[in-house]
Amino acid sequence: MELIVARIGRPHGLGGEVSLELRTDAPGERLVVGAVLQTNPSSAGPLTVTGTREQAGRWYAHFAEATDRTAAEDLRGVLLVIEEEASDEEDAWYPHELVGLKAERPDGSMVGTIISLESMPAQDLLVIREASGEECRIPFAAAFVPVVDVSGGRIVVDPPYGLLSGEEADDAD
Repeated sequence: MELIVARIGRPHGLGGEVSLELRTDAPGERLVVGAVLQTNPSSAGPLTVTGTREQAGRWYAHFAEATDRTAAEDLRGVLLVIEEEASDEEDAWYPHELVGLKAERPDGSMVGTIISLESMPAQDLLVIREASGEECRIPFAAAFVPVVDVSGGRIVVDPPYGLLSGEEADDAD
């Protein structure tokens, strides 16, 4: 399965350096000098890492294929991807393992289907397409997602009032 390591952001300086929007918990392992990363779209790569640095919590990278600002600008928005199997860590899942799972309330009532996982600065958000067709976003935290049962094809969600569509004022306890 193709996993996103980072999305290339805007150029930084004149020498081809670019900012990265990370999608990995292990950038130091994935973005080592000499690593060759596939891209999406594939026409932009592969890209060879020639240097990385972190400054104020933000990651920057140089690639052998982009040596000036113009080439770096052409990479803006490109996804850096790797091929990976399912996660073997407990309580850790790749987005592709979650997409398609059914989302249920603790009482077993159907909420909808997981359609994606959005990486946000504070925490990830599960994006659910509700039975009504509306989309909602629920923080992917144990307090709101107490059960992730990939083999059972379901996730139990217990969001605070108001995150799901169709919750009217008289539904509140």
